[in-house]
Amino acid sequence: MAIVFKWLLRLTGGMILLALLALLSVYYLASRSLPDYSKDLKVAGISAPVEIVRDHANVPHIFGQSDADVFFGLGYAHAQDRLWQMVTQRRTVQGRLSEVFGPRTVASDKMMRRLDLYPLAQKSLAVQDARTRAALQAYADGVNARLDEINRDALGRGAPEMFLFNMPVAPWQPADSIALVKLMALKMTGQIDNEVLRARASILLPDPERLSDLLPDAPGAGIAALPRYADLFDAPLPKFAATKPLPDHPLSPFRHRDFAGASNAWAAAASRSAAGGTLIANDPHMDFTAPGTWYLARLDLVEGGAIGATIPGIPAILSGRSAELGWGITASYLDDQDVFIEKLNPDNAEEYLTPTGYKPFVTRKTIVGVADDKPLTLTLRWTENGPVLPGSMFDLAAITPKDHVTSLSWTALSPEDSSISALIGLMYAKTVQQAIAEGEKMIAPSLNLTVADGEQIALKTLGAMPRRSADHQSQGRLPSPGWIDDNRWQGRLSYAANPEFVNPIGGIVGNTNNKIVDRPFPLHLSFNWGDTQRIQRWQKLMQSRQVHTRDSFIETQLDTVSPAARTLLPLIGADLWFTGEAAPEGTPERQRQRALSLLANWNGEMNEHLPEPLLYAAWVRALQDRLIRDDIGPLADQFLHVEPLFIERVFRDVNGASVWCDVIQSAPTETCTDMARLALDDALLWIDEEYGKQLESLRWGDAHQATHDHPVLGEVPVLKSFVNIRQSTSGGDQTLMRGLTGGSAEAPFRNVHGAGYRGVYDFADPDSSVFITATGQSGHFLSRHYDDLGELWRRGEYIPMSLDEDLARAAAEGITRLNPQ
Repeated sequence: MAIVFKWLLRLTGGMILLALLALLSVYYLASRSLPDYSKDLKVAGISAPVEIVRDHANVPHIFGQSDADVFFGLGYAHAQDRLWQMVTQRRTVQGRLSEVFGPRTVASDKMMRRLDLYPLAQKSLAVQDARTRAALQAYADGVNARLDEINRDALGRGAPEMFLFNMPVAPWQPADSIALVKLMALKMTGQIDNEVLRARASILLPDPERLSDLLPDAPGAGIAALPRYADLFDAPLPKFAATKPLPDHPLSPFRHRDFAGASNAWAAAASRSAAGGTLIANDPHMDFTAPGTWYLARLDLVEGGAIGATIPGIPAILSGRSAELGWGITASYLDDQDVFIEKLNPDNAEEYLTPTGYKPFVTRKTIVGVADDKPLTLTLRWTENGPVLPGSMFDLAAITPKDHVTSLSWTALSPEDSSISALIGLMYAKTVQQAIAEGEKMIAPSLNLTVADGEQIALKTLGAMPRRSADHQSQGRLPSPGWIDDNRWQGRLSYAANPEFVNPIGGIVGNTNNKIVDRPFPLHLSFNWGDTQRIQRWQKLMQSRQVHTRDSFIETQLDTVSPAARTLLPLIGADLWFTGEAAPEGTPERQRQRALSLLANWNGEMNEHLPEPLLYAAWVRALQDRLIRDDIGPLADQFLHVEPLFIERVFRDVNGASVWCDVIQSAPTETCTDMARLALDDALLWIDEEYGKQLESLRWGDAHQATHDHPVLGEVPVLKSFVNIRQSTSGGDQTLMRGLTGGSAEAPFRNVHGAGYRGVYDFADPDSSVFITATGQSGHFLSRHYDDLGELWRRGEYIPMSLDEDLARAAAEGITRLNPQ
């Protein structure tokens, strides 16, 4: 027995030793890829020495004697810190993820191949202006200099993820950066999803008033009545089609419509500034990931410095400032996509109907490689309207008649896309007028540009606006027959038609993804907007004082009061406040009274430390589900977030909307008070199961954790504890400090989409400007700069945004000197 015990002890000790050796080996190999920021290096591709000065937050300040050399330095810095992110994003837009990650990413790759974005980016290189082509080439040379250094000096393959996945890295090409702008456009539009959802809902809700309840228009002038979707086609529609999920891999760019780009931006003229200089604030909203989307950088260009937020892979500051100009971006929600139903030739399925008769599809074969599996051969088909899409995506099968297919028109599908020239041109603009002029080159994504120079402010919508016929059958709100000429796009509107507000008399411009113009179709901008609530709070805060300061702009950025909560609670609780008989402790009635008592004294602030935000959010979520599920069945799963306008219409009985409160399948006629009470009980039961019965000790932040997860390693046991970043956060779906909840059944209130970057630029004292990102500069999870900015971001703090070279050098943690070979 003693001998057996001795050998078991030896085996156990040996296994522990082997595990430790393996762990140390992995750590050693991974740490080899940690970049050294203090070094001298000889590289090919620059004309004179380049210095990359890293300040205390690891923000690179890049100095060179020519702009080309500075862009080279940015490419090198991006590749130092975010190489894995850059190459996976490139593979995403190329439709080549499955070569590395296997079958799980096949659906994403197939869709990307059908959209053809990467070949379109390659063709678009020819239409860039000379300055942009030079910048793209210099940037690519800088990335490739880092790749050469990694290969030459065996620097751990450049990122720890490279040891876990067999991912050969090809040299960076100028077209790669253009492709990433197109990928950004894909992530920032949800119009195709909106069209399909409206079509599916209209099939289930033939009463147009009920459709207007469920998918309400932003407040403002009404629009002409639309035909029912089913009335557009002679062929029968599918009687039932189950909801088909979008590709579920975290690297997939296809997201639910609610997670299209968002953002806030506003500016104040000198007349509305306490210090007499213009002010501008911006916080773009996108998916939270680790590392984050944004990367801070300063470029010392020949015509002057520029500092702000970049996206690794794109050589442009997308939100930031120079000495003369500040700019910020928000998603415009331009209706830049239309779905078309194409009729197949009954005698030849390789042809489709056009206004002039049947024509053959333009076809091309492509091969999708799949790791550890056989490659797939796809036949890509294009119509005059755009690429043919599979019915398995966006629930298209549910709205496609028999013997028809769907195609997509989208502004980003242009082979002459000069958008990156516009983004680079912004860094050279000195005045509001010059910035607006540069914006004419923008095709996609469509953005609202908020801009301020030392004296002027403006807001201009950038991006190509499709020209539609006034006789379009569905006004682009529903998929429409592609063979009818009036439904087809007729080119694009002139840039002058894009909404523009320059030096308004009130001295303030801004956008929270709200409706900014109310022009009749076809000169409209969109029928779908990203916000109807935040704008109310923003208006109040902007007009609450005559003049503003940098701090008041910061206060507005960080505001967590929900106007939706302030509007809805008095409506849904009107017949419940302080009513009902006394109930003993431990009963549902007593718990309901405690919840109502807390909510009655709440001011709508979605503070992470309070219980009321969780009570409110759970209540209205349960309420909306009760109101719609018996009417639209499984389609209710597509409504991940509460639509305040819908609930308000129901409880105010707008055009008979209170009919939603009655449960169709039950014999009694339920009232809205009944539904509010039942939904509150649902919410309290869910809270009890998840967090316990002590309502006063609930914390919104426990449910509303910001989830910055690594897209690949974030699900790996043990590793996920190192690579995922979780933060308790305030805010919510309709607050200015927006933290959009995930809406999943497992964790419905996780904060998954919000301001990954915040910046406030003050032209009365430019060096007092500030910025911050949600994680850190490095994409290497062993680096202390992987998440060091995240805690500041969570607390609502910022770091200085200065163009002072001396300050950057005084706080330098490392200087990389690149010398010409």
